[in-house]
Amino acid sequence: MNSSEANKKNLEYWDKLHKDYERDKIKVDDWMWVFNKTIEESRGPVIDLGCGSGNDTLYLLNKGKNVFSCDGSMNAVLNMRKNFPEIEGAICFDMLNVFPFGNNTTDLVVADLCLHYFTTEDTIKILKEIRRILVNRGHLLFRVNSMNDINHGAGQGLEVETHLYMTEDGRYKRFFDAKDIYEMFNIFDIKYVREETMKRYKLEKKTYVVDAKNIK
Repeated sequence: MNSSEANKKNLEYWDKLHKDYERDKIKVDDWMWVFNKTIEESRGPVIDLGCGSGNDTLYLLNKGKNVFSCDGSMNAVLNMRKNFPEIEGAICFDMLNVFPFGNNTTDLVVADLCLHYFTTEDTIKILKEIRRILVNRGHLLFRVNSMNDINHGAGQGLEVETHLYMTEDGRYKRFFDAKDIYEMFNIFDIKYVREETMKRYKLEKKTYVVDAKNIK
């Protein structure tokens, strides 16, 4: 299976997952609190990549930010348009394509649990697009799977690249250690890296929380 087929299966998987839901069911997952100063100082609209159910969009709105909520799932985007009519926009696009934003559009991109589904080549392609739409000294705040995330598939399945595994249903899922982050995201200036435990799901999940600064 090639990467485009795996990406297609990922998009289909998330589209099925995002059923219709109401705003009062959305819970803020407060992982960005450590970056509140960066968020408060941002001036442009925040681009929330892989917005999913809207957890991070809700957090950003509560901080008084204007937000573009983006996802590869049309169902997720339709839910965002219904539940958050006050956002700047909700846009459906595949991150492997050119992003629908101009150069230097924003000083803040959030990418929560959406950058760990791709080959190295495709991940770097995505990161270059993020860097393109960020202004000089803008920030990419993100979370990715940790190699210690054994409750959610770390080390399971066929390893197609180092730390990238194929799931039983043919999707790709990557897990990172700190070294991977510094190597994969080396076009950015990594300002903060910390492994944390999130408890949104039934089983605890291990992630890395990162602030990557864009130095052009």
